[in-house]
Amino acid sequence: MILSPLLKANKQIMQKEAIAPADIVSGLSALPRVLRWFLLLFLIYLMLLAVGFIGNGFKVATQQHARELFEFAANPIMGLIIGMVCTALIQSSSTVSSIIVAMVAGGLPITIAIPMIMGANIGTSITNTIVSLGHIKDKVEFQRAFNAATMHDFFNIFAVFIFLPLEIMFGLFEHISEAMVNLVALGTTTDIGGFNVIKASTAPIINFVTDLLTNVNDIYSGLVKATLGLGLIIFSITWMGKIMKSLMIGRALDILKSALGKGPITGITSGAVMTVLMQSSSTTTSLMVPLVGNGIVTARSIYPFTLGANIGTCITALVAALAIDGPNAQLALQIAFVHLSYNVSAVVFIFGIAFLRELPVNLSYQLSLKVAEQKMFGVAYIVGVFFVLPLSAVLILR
Repeated sequence: MILSPLLKANKQIMQKEAIAPADIVSGLSALPRVLRWFLLLFLIYLMLLAVGFIGNGFKVATQQHARELFEFAANPIMGLIIGMVCTALIQSSSTVSSIIVAMVAGGLPITIAIPMIMGANIGTSITNTIVSLGHIKDKVEFQRAFNAATMHDFFNIFAVFIFLPLEIMFGLFEHISEAMVNLVALGTTTDIGGFNVIKASTAPIINFVTDLLTNVNDIYSGLVKATLGLGLIIFSITWMGKIMKSLMIGRALDILKSALGKGPITGITSGAVMTVLMQSSSTTTSLMVPLVGNGIVTARSIYPFTLGANIGTCITALVAALAIDGPNAQLALQIAFVHLSYNVSAVVFIFGIAFLRELPVNLSYQLSLKVAEQKMFGVAYIVGVFFVLPLSAVLILR
């Protein structure tokens, strides 16, 4: 029953989806498939190069002021807000998590980086909430779309409420990720900080830029490299998502069709796989919103799928960690494992307990009813939750 409407709605979904507009994806689809795969590989290389630039630049720029900088974000709430607001602005948790991996490689303490990773999970929810505004002209459609979008918001917020205190008190994910790193390193002939093919391929360009900046003050040299890396990582991950969508949209749609109505395990797994294919959890979750808004499926039916997207997005940070070499290589891999273990734990714990599982669904539904009656509340919700409240907290905590 669902499959035929899904096929008819696919064009509408692509037109309303915020990350990769249909005209761009269609233009990429016109390129030879082999060329698109080569472009994808090149963009992956650019992403790894960007991670190297950010890590190197961050280390050089902060070596004399590291204590002051780290003290600014030493409060876990401040770290959470930094991750949340940065992701809301960039609209890509994959980008922010990769930047955090690079910063850890550059000396950012992992205890500060963990709340940032958690904040990135909340910040990425803004994209599908913005997509729901595309239905604002129709009261019924808007209510359904806003329900579907904010369900993801509430889940990620509850995950932080549950796990951030545990991290602060017991270092939960710091210990779990450390054990995962040790498990990966167990039995290998060389340690993680040994020869790294990815590092060897990116080092010549990083060294070339470093040589160009030889006569520049260390702080400015580091800032130039970090800024260059930031620009490269945003560019590469954005276009990776677009190219992956042009390559995989048919397969991704097949995964979507096979997952809906097949149970929570299938939904979660399919959401994770689709996000890996798309290289963007924002894309995966945003694709669901028009489906619900148009009444093709219900918000509850896509709930497991959106949770799987949280897990699938962790692949980018893990790939970014492969670009790291040297004494902080294990820490970079560790923060990538924090991202993975945190998202998996949130899905298992919250979705596994019936009472907690229903909270995001019920709260988002009640909110959507109110927003449908007063549509400006929807805009106020986005601005308030993702920007006003976090920035107000920054002023209070300073």
